[in-house]
Order: sequence, then structure tokens, then C-alpha cells
Amino acid sequence: MSDSGAPAAGELLTSLVPMVRTLGLEFLETTRERAVVRLPDRPEYRNHVGGPHAGAMFTLAESASGAVVLAAFGDRLDRVVPLPVHAGIDFRKLARGVVTATAELGRAEAEIVAELEAGGRPEFPVAVTLRRADGAVTGEMTVIWTLRPHT
Repeated sequence: MSDSGAPAAGELLTSLVPMVRTLGLEFLETTRERAVVRLPDRPEYRNHVGGPHAGAMFTLAESASGAVVLAAFGDRLDRVVPLPVHAGIDFRKLARGVVTATAELGRAEAEIVAELEAGGRPEFPVAVTLRRADGAVTGEMTVIWTLRPHT
């Protein structure tokens, strides 16, 4: 659930993005500043060393970033389309079992909205930390998002 009126961010992603459904991502928390999403541990997601495949971890992290963006800016979807413009991921430790992604908006929402209202096309980072069940950080990702006005 969200305190922003956007508990539907995870539901919206699940309904619109087939890969989110395919991986069975679980949206644990979604607010205007932060989202927490979990990737279940399933044998079909594992790689050659027994952890989640890099593609599954990338999708988990990108989906968490998208959830916080939708929670923060979903009330403007009639005017803009949120789009990722760049993403980079660093794998830190071997992930095994359930992996959780925590995404945090990297600029103040008010600052981003002000840029949009002034006629700009804001770009802003969302930082994501991937953790296994024991709390160890297994990866970090930064996704740069933009809000593209409808033309």
C-alpha cells in the first residue's frame, strides 16, 4: 500500500508489463519516494551458478524503479509518459534465494514537477539496491527516467 493514493503502481505494472507477471514480482511497498519489490526464488529463473539470472535481476530493479516513478508521477499520466532513458547495473555479490529491490527517487519530486511545469522534459535518477534474504547487497542499479510530454 501507498500513502500517496498510488497503491495501484504495482498493480498497474503487473497488468501492463507481461514480464512483471512472468517473473511473479511482488510489490511490497510503493510510496512517492520509495518502492520495494521482491523476486521469488524459482528454479527456472536461476543461472549456471544457482542464483537469479542477471536478466531477472535487471527486470526486478527496473520494475522497482518504475513503481516509484508511477507512484510519484502517476497522477500526470494524462500529460506525460514516464520512460527510462538509461540504466546501469553493478553486480556486487552472488544472489541466492529471494532477492528484494529497493528503489528511491533521486531528486525531489517538487523539483521534477517544477521543471515539467516550466516546459522542460525532466530527467532524474532512481537508485535501486538489490539484497538477498540475509541483507547482503548483491547489486546496485541506477535508472535515469524522463517524463515525456504527450505531443
